[in-house]
Amino acid sequence: MNLIEIDSLDYPGVEIFASLTEAQLRNVLEPDKGIFIAESPKVIAVALKQGYEPLAFMCERRHVEGDAAPLLAGFDEVPVYVGARELLAGLTGYTLTRGVLCAMRRPAARPLAEVVAGASRVAVIDGVVDTTNIGAIFRSAAALGIDAVALTRSSCDPLNRRAVRVSMGSVFLVPWTWLPAGSGPEALRQFGFKTVAMALTDRSVPIDDAALCAEPRLAIVLGTEGDGLADSVIAGADYTARIPMAHGVDSLNVAAASAVAFWQLRRR
Repeated sequence: MNLIEIDSLDYPGVEIFASLTEAQLRNVLEPDKGIFIAESPKVIAVALKQGYEPLAFMCERRHVEGDAAPLLAGFDEVPVYVGARELLAGLTGYTLTRGVLCAMRRPAARPLAEVVAGASRVAVIDGVVDTTNIGAIFRSAAALGIDAVALTRSSCDPLNRRAVRVSMGSVFLVPWTWLPAGSGPEALRQFGFKTVAMALTDRSVPIDDAALCAEPRLAIVLGTEGDGLADSVIAGADYTARIPMAHGVDSLNVAAASAVAFWQLRRR
């Protein structure tokens, strides 16, 4: 095991955990060198099982033969930075990780055609920028049978550290990719999908509409926090659907709405 004892967060190699920003980790200019950070043994285990490549681990010394032991098995050449709890507590959010961090190689973006091949239900995330919402949407997508996720370039990165944590590793379970630059949900039509915009309009049908639920290939489009979907996206959708509300409530948070939509519109 390649254990490296550290007494400072300035130790060479530790910067991927301690000081690089999300943008630097993502490495937009050289995507093949991109990195993301996974936290907690459970989340890291899901990523490893799905074939993600670990580049380095960080944990307290006591976790090497504890929670981290199953994760480190078979990765003898991968650096494992270990330090005192007081030192590692200097990392933002470290105390929430149950003691283990893993830097992993970011996979290359997959073509949209490959991601949606064979799918009957796809979630389209349009401009959702809150990391917690992204993580929660992915968790619901994985749990409720969504086959794939496509995101506009204006949306938050699903491999953002917090999004990964909130999803409990579900971002590793559902195939996902970015929509082509300059395109939106309409890009799914070339693969035989009808689109349904989740929005409150005069032409919105109830989410349990029989024709909507019976569509063989359906892309469920979810909009940004606050403003929701753009008028142009709504106008261009094959359907517009609403979730019936009670007590005068006008809408749900996008993450909560996604769970309702995924369950109701699942392939029967």
